[in-house]
Amino acid sequence: MSQDLKARARRIWEEIFPDGDVAALREVLHADSVDHSARPDEPDGIEGAVQTMRWLHSVFSDLEFDIHHVIGEGDLVAVHCTMTGRHTGDLMGIPPTNRQVATPTIHIVRFRDGKVAEHWAVHNDMVTMRQLGAAPVIPGGPHAPATAAP
Repeated sequence: MSQDLKARARRIWEEIFPDGDVAALREVLHADSVDHSARPDEPDGIEGAVQTMRWLHSVFSDLEFDIHHVIGEGDLVAVHCTMTGRHTGDLMGIPPTNRQVATPTIHIVRFRDGKVAEHWAVHNDMVTMRQLGAAPVIPGGPHAPATAAP
């Protein structure tokens, strides 16, 4: 069962979210699912997940998730990935910069009856803010914006 759940979790971030596929999202989420990491104005359930997916697409063009690890135990699956995209929409008051971002993220999902019942996410928003020029960068430090070769 763990392999099947890991494949379902992987599909969410490799296919469903990047494609903005609402029908597929409905196939993998319980109607009453809870996103413990949702933005304050988003409802629980499928409608909240759809809002999150649409919001991400309104902020980032070319949205992708590069999966690094998928770990499963029992009904829990953890997905370690990097969300990438181009900042082309308003992000919490930051106007579009057209810059590429790469945000390290960990998603944890709990399955019930083969569908996602709960979701938690941890994402490094400071890395994103630095990449957008909205937070200071330590020269030569980790996550400094890439510079073009001379």
